Amino acid sequence: MPKILTYFSGWHISFSSKYYSVQKTILVKKKTFAVDIDGTITENGGGRIHLDALEALRRLTNLGHNVIFVTGRSSVEGFLLSVFGGTTKIAVGENGGCITLNSDEHILLGNIDECKIALKVIQNNLENVKEKSVFPRMTEVVLQRTFDLDLARQILAENNLKVELSDSQYAYHINSHGIDKGTGFSEIMKKLSISRDDVVAIGDSATDVPLFKVAKTSIALGNASEPVKSAATITVSAHAGDGLLEALDKLAPKLSEI
Repeated sequence: MPKILTYFSGWHISFSSKYYSVQKTILVKKKTFAVDIDGTITENGGGRIHLDALEALRRLTNLGHNVIFVTGRSSVEGFLLSVFGGTTKIAVGENGGCITLNSDEHILLGNIDECKIALKVIQNNLENVKEKSVFPRMTEVVLQRTFDLDLARQILAENNLKVELSDSQYAYHINSHGIDKGTGFSEIMKKLSISRDDVVAIGDSATDVPLFKVAKTSIALGNASEPVKSAATITVSAHAGDGLLEALDKLAPKLSEI
């Protein structure tokens, strides 16, 4: 796929692709891009950052837009990526359970103790339930994708444990009841006085669907499942980092309308 250059600013927008090249002056409001990491700004088949995708996000930030990572990884990992990647220095991690605003400032929305209780119940009833080796978590438990997720959910329901058990395609996650990427990002929206109309959410997995619901515009990448694509307002065909570039290219001529 050829490199796509997309430019956004407050007053001038120019975009080019293999199909067209347009330049015109229009009024574009500041937008907030809520962006997943794994499977969205990574290279196909691995966790390495797609550098062209990161460069495009940095360009958006330099032009005055917010670019905030909303990830199933730890919020610290997301925050560090924002620091070194040159995007907005805020991150929502642990599938919405934790927000990192600075190196020593975190907002905890979930309760890791109740997640650990749920883990013990699952381990006592299913085989091959193992924690995944990850950066330390403050509000969730992360598991390897080695057991039947639906059966585990049934076991938790039978034991009256109200927690969220989700699949990010990177791992299984146990979060407190009501915690997801949408609730986590909503806290950022309140803190920064961001309107739903100005949010663009970009992702690829089922854990991104709650994030899509709090954004006026949502984009599912080509590697997303059909249920995830059906939850988005826009879909693209390319995968992962290439998909993000296609998404921005597709979004550019519509930016003044959303």
